[in-house]
Amino acid sequence: MNFSIIIPTFQNFDFLKFTIDSINKNSSHKHEIIVHINGKDQLTENYLTNNNYKFTQSEKNIGLCSGVNLAAKLSTHDYILYAHDDMYFLPKWDEYLANEVNIHKHNKFYLSMTQISHTIGEKGNVQHIHFNCGDSLKNFDLDKLLNEYEKFEFRDLQGSHWAPHLIHKSIWNKVGGFSEEFNPGFASDPDLNMKLWNEGVRIFKGVSKSRLYHFGSVTTRNNKNVTPNNGKKTFLLKWKMSIEFFTTHYLRRGGVYNGPLDEPYKNFFYYKDFLISKIKFYLNRIFR
Repeated sequence: MNFSIIIPTFQNFDFLKFTIDSINKNSSHKHEIIVHINGKDQLTENYLTNNNYKFTQSEKNIGLCSGVNLAAKLSTHDYILYAHDDMYFLPKWDEYLANEVNIHKHNKFYLSMTQISHTIGEKGNVQHIHFNCGDSLKNFDLDKLLNEYEKFEFRDLQGSHWAPHLIHKSIWNKVGGFSEEFNPGFASDPDLNMKLWNEGVRIFKGVSKSRLYHFGSVTTRNNKNVTPNNGKKTFLLKWKMSIEFFTTHYLRRGGVYNGPLDEPYKNFFYYKDFLISKIKFYLNRIFR
C-alpha cells in the first residue's frame, strides 16, 4: 500500500532531509513524498529537484494549511499522510498503518501515528510516549531510540493524536483539506476532525505500533510574514463550540480505542461543558 506523504517546510533543510531519509530507510513500501516549500529556500529546492521529489513552493510563508493543500493536489495515491518536517519515522511505521486500513471495509477513517517525544506533552503525556532521545539533530541519540522504541507499552488511542494522520484522498478532497482560515496552522487539526465528523467519519484512531520520534519544531508556523491566528477562537466562532468540548465529548480523545464513535453521551458533564462552551461562544461573538 502506497501513501502520498505531504510535508510543509520553512527554512528547515537539515530536519527535512533527516525526515525524508528516515521515511526512505524505514518504510516497508515505496511512498510518494511531496513537499511544500514556504518562502525562498534554494538549498531545499535543489535537494528536492536533484532527488526527483515533487514539491510546490510559495514566495512567502503562506502557512501550514495553504501549503499542505497545494502540495496535496500533486498526490497520485489513494491515501494522504500529512507529516511535519522534524520527525524520524521508525521501522515498519507504514506496515502497521496499512494493516489498520485493511481492517476496514470503507474509507471513512482518520488514523494517526504514535509520537515519541522528549516533551511531556499535553494532559500529562496522555497523547504520546515521553522518552528523551534529544531535542535537536546534534544531540539526537538514534541508537537509544532504536533499542527502546518497541518496548514501550501504549494503547491504541481513541480520538487519535493529530499529525501524522492518514485519510483517504476522496475524503480529503470532499472536505477541502485543511481550512485555510486557520493559517498558519493552530487548531487546523480539530477543525479537520470536525469536518470529517460531519461527513460521517466515526473512526478516529491512533495506532500504537506505528511510531515516530518528533523533535517538536514548529518552523512552518513561526514566521512574521504570516499573521498568527487565534485558532481556538476561530474554531469556537465557526462551529459554535470550543475545541475542548468537541475533543472531550465527540472524539473522547485520549482514552483507549474501543471502536467507532457514536453520538456524545448527554450526561451532567456534557451539559455542564455545553453551557460553558456556549457562554464562551456568545462572549466571543459579542466582543470579537
